[in-house]
Amino acid sequence: CFTKPSSGINAEYGDDLPNDIECKVVYVGSAESEQYDQVLDSILVGPVPAGRHMFVFKADAPDPTKIPTNDILGVTIVLIVCSYLGKEFVRVGYYVNNDYLDNELRENPPEIPQLDKVQKNILASNPRVTRFKIDWDGQEGQQEQQQPQEQQIMAEPEIQQHNQPSSSHHHDEPIVQVPPVEMSMDAMAF
Repeated sequence: CFTKPSSGINAEYGDDLPNDIECKVVYVGSAESEQYDQVLDSILVGPVPAGRHMFVFKADAPDPTKIPTNDILGVTIVLIVCSYLGKEFVRVGYYVNNDYLDNELRENPPEIPQLDKVQKNILASNPRVTRFKIDWDGQEGQQEQQQPQEQQIMAEPEIQQHNQPSSSHHHDEPIVQVPPVEMSMDAMAF
């Protein structure tokens, strides 16, 4: 999917986070099974002081030999997944459409995809964000079980001024915004 394009998220934390935040960029190779997912980049950042932070990712292309042939073309997803103390707290998904530029190839696709003629179009301005409530203090047994909250947000380059955390406890969820993904079409090759 990428030849070193960059993507990032902005986050604001109301309190210091003494442990690492783990963030991964994942290319979903097939909707049928997670076994085809590829981690393109993974970083650990921490400890994270209170305040605003931007995390930037640069990832290599997925390995097309690890993607089922019938899933190379069509729509898939690239995810940015962030966790704290082993618990996922945010997932940002970008829809990706892999298709031929040439109309003839689109109308009559070869049995084996011609990867050098495939173009990726990433809906970078309209990510899907799913947030999960977690126990930021890591006290087992005291975490509320809650359904993830999914929302579609318009990407903006700055952190929006939402409701500021009412107190500076880890129980407050960080404010996470997704700036526009910086990806050039020239970099969208396998």
